Amino acid sequence: MDWDKLRIFHAVAEAGSFTHAGDTLNLSQSAVSRQISALEDSLKTPLFHRHARGLILTEQGEVLYRTVREVFAKLATAEAQLSESKDRPSGRLRVQTTVAFGSVWLAPRIREFLDLYPDITVNLLVDDAELDLGMREADCAIRMTSPRQPDLVQRHLLAIHVHVFASPAYLKKHGVPKSASELDQHKIIVYGEDPRPPFPGVNCLLEVGARPGHRREPVLMVNNIYAILRAVENGVGVAAFPDYMAQEGAKIVQILPGLEGPTYEAYFVYPEEMQF
Repeated sequence: MDWDKLRIFHAVAEAGSFTHAGDTLNLSQSAVSRQISALEDSLKTPLFHRHARGLILTEQGEVLYRTVREVFAKLATAEAQLSESKDRPSGRLRVQTTVAFGSVWLAPRIREFLDLYPDITVNLLVDDAELDLGMREADCAIRMTSPRQPDLVQRHLLAIHVHVFASPAYLKKHGVPKSASELDQHKIIVYGEDPRPPFPGVNCLLEVGARPGHRREPVLMVNNIYAILRAVENGVGVAAFPDYMAQEGAKIVQILPGLEGPTYEAYFVYPEEMQF
């Protein structure tokens, strides 16, 4: 059955006349009458008794009207729910980001989002590997580099700066380096070998200020930025990592203030089909 004809049938059954239904539907009386006749022809049964005082549903018309009324009521409910869900989002949202950013920066700030959208349950997935959003391994992500997948929408979130840090206990024992070249005499902690590190230039301390052709040997390699922070806090050595790691009550101090590591951008990304 044609949905458009059913819509007109529903309006006629509610109004009790072609003229009043036409006013509701913004159609002429003759157009409404033709659509009802066509519906009756397709069903091979009359749906209305035509009287001078109006229209009365036949027995078959009553059967169809009850069904159509129920369907249109459900459609109206669904429309209201969709409209409400757009105004008041709800459900589970899986957000993926790196271990360090998710643990140190995002998790302490997630409360404001949850307060704004109390019907959303956030599943925060911290993983230094990139999950495939196209395969719905996560709904959205915060990435430390611009996404390579062409079907992802990206929104710039913030610029992240990298500086050099050490613990007060380490500096008391080994002294404070005055220049990048003096890092040759210090214990360097770097990110472990990884074909896709968490940000570009993650191991810049191996070369910055070093003698030409000389690459420093690290005392420790760890493939996790948060673990590097913990090692620095406990006096293992000197490391370069994002400023936000030092802004959350970490027991470290910045050294070599004139030396700035790479600046990189964080992006909020999600599949195109989630855009509205």
